[in-house]
Amino acid sequence: MLRFSQSLTELMTIGNLRVALFNYIVAKQLNEELLVRIEDTEKEKNIDGNEKEILELLNLFSIDYKSVVYQSENFKYHQKLTMQLMSSKKAFVCFCSNEKLEEIKVKCKEKGKPNSYDGFCETLSDETVLNCNAPFTVRIKKPENIIEFTDLLKGNFSFEPSNVDSFIILKHDKTPTYNFSCSVDDMLYDISTVIRDERHIENTVKQIHVRNQLNYTKSIEYIHLSSILNVNSNKKNAENSVKQFIEQGFLPSAIANYLVLLGNETPNEIFTIEEAIEWFDIKKVSKDTVEFDIEKLKLINKKHIADLDEMRLSKILGFADTDIGKLGKLYLDEESTINEIKAKIDLIFSSKVSLKGFEDEFSNLKKCLSYAPFMDDFNELEKYIIENTKLDDKSLSINLRYLLTGTHTGPNLSAIYSLIKNYMGEIVK
Repeated sequence: MLRFSQSLTELMTIGNLRVALFNYIVAKQLNEELLVRIEDTEKEKNIDGNEKEILELLNLFSIDYKSVVYQSENFKYHQKLTMQLMSSKKAFVCFCSNEKLEEIKVKCKEKGKPNSYDGFCETLSDETVLNCNAPFTVRIKKPENIIEFTDLLKGNFSFEPSNVDSFIILKHDKTPTYNFSCSVDDMLYDISTVIRDERHIENTVKQIHVRNQLNYTKSIEYIHLSSILNVNSNKKNAENSVKQFIEQGFLPSAIANYLVLLGNETPNEIFTIEEAIEWFDIKKVSKDTVEFDIEKLKLINKKHIADLDEMRLSKILGFADTDIGKLGKLYLDEESTINEIKAKIDLIFSSKVSLKGFEDEFSNLKKCLSYAPFMDDFNELEKYIIENTKLDDKSLSINLRYLLTGTHTGPNLSAIYSLIKNYMGEIVK
């Protein structure tokens, strides 16, 4: 089984979505099930409504999963296994205050060493522990030997015991820390493959250490994906949320297409996730940091819009007319998102009162078209206008384009008219 984990303390980002998509694709290729795990242990930091948004986005991107589980539901197992580690002397109670831990951190920094616990509470006697009423955490003892693991994408990793440290597994409030809960949950749900961002490499070795101490022998395969560098912000893990991209008018199919394409060699530039399942090889994904290019995403989005069924595009734009879908596609030469196209359509149906510099001509044109009979042919319409308004070619083209489209530039007016002629009464209102 594979799992996609998302914390309720952060919104679903482009980086998170890429991880979810890769988990989904690989699960399908391996004919295994996908689990969605909601990390909800930090109640005070959880974002309101985030759980609903996460699941809605997964469904929007057609990422099928077997079930949704919550880390908080496994607290009893986390605590039980903590006691098991303590009883076997593989974990110990730590009474060190935050001030003491900060002092240790400063000393390590002064010596140029990584921050690591000094082991003071590890040597406390059972009697001392029993007689102490101070708040405490529980720490797992650091490993005695080097921990090694192989990443299927990035190769071999090796960590010294000092790099793993005697880290906290149970906090003052008796809730588990991230690494302990993740390692236990992966055991509970029999996870076979973990695909996640490379920022979790140091977490991986700690989680392996936990499972080793719990005598868990099943091997878990790891794949750590290179982070996404947003070229606009120069920050790792593209901080823009997926919801923002959807709200800006990017199609889910286009976003998914781009994220699989990113740092990858694909047989075609434009494809669906279903098609990607047939040829995707996660071991061939780039090992280097990849750059998020919004302009490239726009190009891909434009192509996905072009491939949409006209009626479906029309409904996305708020209509139910294939002609409006065709009209939307006319604007793809200059626009690349649903929002941009919808803005053009909205201008067509907006009220146009006057045109600066052509007030009289515009008024005459609008009055003429208000009483004009239905005309199927654009040339016939132009002829009718000239005969009834005496507008010359320049005045006619400027005023007619503005009246029909709300702009001074755009696709061929004859092509536009053929798609909006049934709406003339509403447009020339």
